[in-house]
Amino acid sequence: MFFICGINQEQKDLGSFGPYICGACGSYGRYQVYITYMCLSLFFIPIFKWSKKYYVQTTCCQSLYELDPEIGKRIQRGEPADIRPEDMTLIQRGTNGYRGWQNPPCRHVCPACGYETEEDFAYCPKCGTRMEDR
Repeated sequence: MFFICGINQEQKDLGSFGPYICGACGSYGRYQVYITYMCLSLFFIPIFKWSKKYYVQTTCCQSLYELDPEIGKRIQRGEPADIRPEDMTLIQRGTNGYRGWQNPPCRHVCPACGYETEEDFAYCPKCGTRMEDR
């Protein structure tokens, strides 16, 4: 008799949440939540999962955070869950939207409050005044 089994690392997307103000770059973005785990498979059917970790990646600057497991479990079960900054631990600060092979992003500055962003807002998300390019 012969068995086909294997152990590998899996990743599953749990959804996108937001918009939020990113703690790493200060821009508006969404949180992309996913889970990683190790999996034992027998005949390509998952049998046992362990080492589950929940992660959040921001869409604005691609910063990576580890999410509190309790919040991650709620999201995975489909329950409503609010992701707060204190529920996340920064693992890797993102690139703030700049990609070396592209032109550097245009900066927009609010003339009233001085808020800067790379997003193309017509009005300041902080105070509502019309934005200017820098």
